[in-house]
Amino acid sequence: QVQLVESGGDSVQAGGSLRLSCTASGDLYSMLVMGWFRQAPGKEREGVAAIDSDGETIYPDSVKGRFTISKDNAKNTLYLQMNNLKPEDTAMHYCAADPSPVECDGTWCYTEEDFTAWGQGTQVAVSS
Repeated sequence: QVQLVESGGDSVQAGGSLRLSCTASGDLYSMLVMGWFRQAPGKEREGVAAIDSDGETIYPDSVKGRFTISKDNAKNTLYLQMNNLKPEDTAMHYCAADPSPVECDGTWCYTEEDFTAWGQGTQVAVSS
């Protein structure tokens, strides 16, 4: 089993930046893909970034160029650097992991069903 704990959520003004962290513990060697998802009130959970064991990253167009996912294997920590934040980025942000990466061929294709381990989330609020 894998345990994921997110931190770093906060309230910021539009145009600001935040860095989210996800500390992982447990059977990490089997988790070959990790990602970040978000869910706003009344909306479905959507993915914003993923990274595989080779360090390959992928993003949906909605955040490409603004968000950067990275990981520090020595610290068992996943990060999401979010720049130029917009009010529509307001959501609970979740860290996720899974043993089986998906071949997306350069276009975002992950859904929440592709991930089996989830954290409890950290809230991001962006005001205009």
